Amino acid sequence: MFLEDFKVGDEFTSPGITLTESQIIDFALTFDPQPLHVDVTAATAGVFGGLIASGFHTAALTFRLFWQTGVLGEASLGSPGIDELRWLKPVRPGDTLHVVAKVLETRRSSSKPDRGIVKLSYTTVNQRGEAVISLLGNQLLKAPSA
Repeated sequence: MFLEDFKVGDEFTSPGITLTESQIIDFALTFDPQPLHVDVTAATAGVFGGLIASGFHTAALTFRLFWQTGVLGEASLGSPGIDELRWLKPVRPGDTLHVVAKVLETRRSSSKPDRGIVKLSYTTVNQRGEAVISLLGNQLLKAPSA
C-alpha cells in the first residue's frame, strides 16, 4: 500500500505469535539483561512473580507482527520515529500476541511530494484480550501519484 491507499480509521490486525521462555531470555541476554528477563529464579522472587519479556522485545515484536500483515511492503521508506510508547502489562512465556494498528493521520510531504507519513496507533494484545503495549508510529511511505 502507498500513502494514498491509507485512510483515517483503517484498521489492520496482524497474525499472532506465542513467546517461549527461551525467546524471552535470548532477547534479554543480548539487549536487556535485567534479572526479571533472564533469571527465572530471581524473576519468581521479584515484583512480577515470574519471568517477563523485555518491553523492548515486545516493541520489536509489535513492528515485526505489523510488517507481516504485508501492508507496508514495497512502499516503506522507514520511520522517523515513534511516540507515546507505553508498556501496559507484562508479557510472559506462553503469551500469544497480535497487533491491531489503526490509521490516525496521513500527510504528504510538502518538500518531497513523492512521499508522506502515515501515523498509526499500535496496540499489541495478548490471548486474554489485554493490551500489553501501545505506541504511535510514524511510517514514511512512497506516494507515487504525486
